[in-house]
Amino acid sequence: MGFVLLLGCGAAAYAYFKLTGNIKSSDLSANGKDGAGHEKPDAFGRTPINILVIGSDTRAKTGDKDLGGAADSTGARADVEMVVHISADRSNATVLSIPRDLNASWSGCHDKDNPSMGPQTNTKINGALNGGPGCSVVAVHQLTGIPIDHFMMVDFEGVVKMSNAVGGVPVCVDNDIYDPYSHLKLKKGDHTLKGDAALEFLRTRHGFGDGSDSRGRTVAQHIFLNSMISTLKSKGTLSSPKKLWDLSNATASALTVDNPLKSPSKLIGLANDLNKVPQSRITWATMQTYDTKVNGVWQTLISKPYAPTLFRTIADDQPLKASAEKKPSATPTVAPASIAVQVQNGTTVHHWAGTIAQDLIDDGFSPQTTSTNGPPGTATTSLNYPAGEQAQAQTVAKSLGLPAKAVRQGTGSRLVLLIGADWTSGKTFPGGKVTAPAANTKDALNGANSKLSKCAKVGTDSQLIGLNAAGQPTSSDHTYGATSPSNAYAISKGVKDSAP
Repeated sequence: MGFVLLLGCGAAAYAYFKLTGNIKSSDLSANGKDGAGHEKPDAFGRTPINILVIGSDTRAKTGDKDLGGAADSTGARADVEMVVHISADRSNATVLSIPRDLNASWSGCHDKDNPSMGPQTNTKINGALNGGPGCSVVAVHQLTGIPIDHFMMVDFEGVVKMSNAVGGVPVCVDNDIYDPYSHLKLKKGDHTLKGDAALEFLRTRHGFGDGSDSRGRTVAQHIFLNSMISTLKSKGTLSSPKKLWDLSNATASALTVDNPLKSPSKLIGLANDLNKVPQSRITWATMQTYDTKVNGVWQTLISKPYAPTLFRTIADDQPLKASAEKKPSATPTVAPASIAVQVQNGTTVHHWAGTIAQDLIDDGFSPQTTSTNGPPGTATTSLNYPAGEQAQAQTVAKSLGLPAKAVRQGTGSRLVLLIGADWTSGKTFPGGKVTAPAANTKDALNGANSKLSKCAKVGTDSQLIGLNAAGQPTSSDHTYGATSPSNAYAISKGVKDSAP
């Protein structure tokens, strides 16, 4: 919800100077170390952005307790965790959902604003939030290896207020559904969800798919958020200062961000970056997991090699969705075989340009790559590219480990690598970072539920506890196996539907 809120706030700069007083903030990393990681800039010095969006189930406020129920009213857990990745060139984004019951290990957390937490081993990752949102950042970063630049956390009241502020979010369910735990009750078909109904939909875990966080609930959440983005754009919210003000004002008091992000200029800049990404270029994915018994206890663990491949793809800023049309601002990876480079030797090392040119050819670049002498006494290495070939230059720079400052647009008609005195040995530029072979994006999305359907799929298994004649659970425990969500709808005639 914080991600969608930010999407709607880029044009309302004036609002943030007033609203940031209502937004709470906390440390980005809560382990006293570098617990969030660092982004790797691309060949042009641009860096991706990764935001951890957290939906908190805290009942600290009366409103949240009323919405979430009195049970488990102490402490806080991350009911929802999503890593929102915005590419360095702002041409695409990935939203990765992390199942709340996933077992993970992290180094522990401590900061001045939240309870301390010692090192955790094989613990449910949603419990990291008891050490504050910065502790969730530590746990997610150490699990995935993905650097986390910011976090945004929203509570129950924020979800309700926001769905009301946008006038409701259209969703569809493919069958009748009733989940007595979240209280979601909908008839098969299309609905517009506001207020409590929106929160019920997002929190439902026993009604969708197989009734799990990793395969049912997260997919439904993706459908909801994708629809909310469409709603924001179709209703002109993004271009209306009044609508943006109403939306921001409704949610600000329910939002917590990392300390640097509380700055109005930071929030506005981040919103503008998000708005550059077309909705068609957002990939929705769920971390691949499996359930197994460990010492007689069911645990949710990551699936290898697919989940680590997905983590690496995001950390390496690889797009997971191909562009449907050409975009001048995008800099996609270009196949090396199509790129010819003229390598010029500006050093005193004999035949040095020829050596590097042959290395490029051996690494898969075009056989048309050539070598020649360059201006003698050249001090620094540079890669000049002609207009329109920025992507080709980026591919060369990544292969050779060239720093961003070495790459620039020139006036010539071909790619020219001029080697200077700062590079007289070695296959790659001294101290440069060479990009590892790209991860297989097909493997990265294997089992990640990345294809959104129009309607959320209601579970068909008998995964709910028994209901009485009034449609209420017959016991308070979580012993499933009595009835299906659709049958629960049929026998709960005394329970009002969440939305018409």
